[in-house]
Amino acid sequence: MIENSLPGILYHMIGELTSNPVGFLFWVIALVIAITIHEFAHAWAAERLGDPTPRLMGRLTLNPLAHLDPLGTIMLLIARFGWGKPVQFDPFNLRHPRRDSAIISLAGPVSNLILATICSISLRFLISYSFIGLFVYWIIGLLQSLIVLNVVLAVFNLIPIHPLDGFKIVGGVLPEEYAHQWAELEGYGMIFLIILILPLGGGASPISQLISPVINVLLSIFLPSMRYI
Repeated sequence: MIENSLPGILYHMIGELTSNPVGFLFWVIALVIAITIHEFAHAWAAERLGDPTPRLMGRLTLNPLAHLDPLGTIMLLIARFGWGKPVQFDPFNLRHPRRDSAIISLAGPVSNLILATICSISLRFLISYSFIGLFVYWIIGLLQSLIVLNVVLAVFNLIPIHPLDGFKIVGGVLPEEYAHQWAELEGYGMIFLIILILPLGGGASPISQLISPVINVLLSIFLPSMRYI
């Protein structure tokens, strides 16, 4: 059983480095793909909504090197907590700054869920074969890793705490008077996030307990009769 959080998934990855190198490779590839798609979606949405900033900064690309933060990637592997390179955009270039900022933020998690859906359909197609060779078995393993990581990344980023995407999404749907009060919480976001990520008494972290039910429901849909977390 894997702890239902991004740190828990990464802990599983580290364990597989020695016990199952191929499985570890699948997790690494899936992690790179998930982060790349997520950040590219932010850049693409910003471009479509009139802000050229991500394109001018070289973020409107599927090249993983443009989206992987070196320190964040290292931290992912050694500390089970890390980050990609955030896509910057200028709200003043947007016609409806609050609404469009929310759409740009939502694009990342949505892209991960779309990719998980595509992988799930592909997985169902592959396992329908009566004979599964080694290459197909590897593809199935990669698809499973992609589904799990994309679902976890999407749900985790929808938490309404800065700097996660959910914070700007909530700010975009609140009435203007409340949105200004909500924006004042941005400076405290990292403090809240760190507190929620820390495990309680050696057990699961509050953030894991919060997102567990959602992740398990989604994985029961994308990976029927398979339990990963």
